[in-house]
Amino acid sequence: MKRRQRTEILIQGDSQLAQQFAESIMETYECREILAPQYGLTMIKMRETAKNSLFYIGEVLITEAKVEINNRIGIGIVVGMKDELAKHLAIIDAAYKADLPETTTWEVQLIKAEKQITKELAKKQAELFETKVSFETMEV
Repeated sequence: MKRRQRTEILIQGDSQLAQQFAESIMETYECREILAPQYGLTMIKMRETAKNSLFYIGEVLITEAKVEINNRIGIGIVVGMKDELAKHLAIIDAAYKADLPETTTWEVQLIKAEKQITKELAKKQAELFETKVSFETMEV
C-alpha cells in the first residue's frame, strides 16, 4: 500500500486505528520527537478547468509533527488542530520508513478500514441522491 493511500485511510477513518498503530510502536521502539505537534498554514491548490491551470484558492490550518525511529524520520500532517493524530501519523510514517516488522500486520486492518470508509461514503452518496431534484422542460 502506498503512503498516500495509507495516510488517507488513517485520517478519514477511525482515529483509534492510528492511535493503536502508534502505541504498538511506542511500546517497543524509542520514538524521538523532532518536532512537537505545531500549527501552521499551507496554501491549497485548485485546478481551473477551462484553462487547465493551477491556482491557489487560499490557506488552511494544519498540524504538523516529526518523529524519528531507528534513524528514520516520519512526518505527520493533518488539516485542523489535531495534535495527537499528527503525532500518530508521524510515528506510523517513521515505522514504515524504518521497515519495522509490525507494519506488515497493519495491511489487513488498513484494507478493512478502507472498505468501511468506502461503504460509508456510498451510503452518504445514496442519501444525497434521494434529495436530487429532476428538472424537466415544460411543453407549452
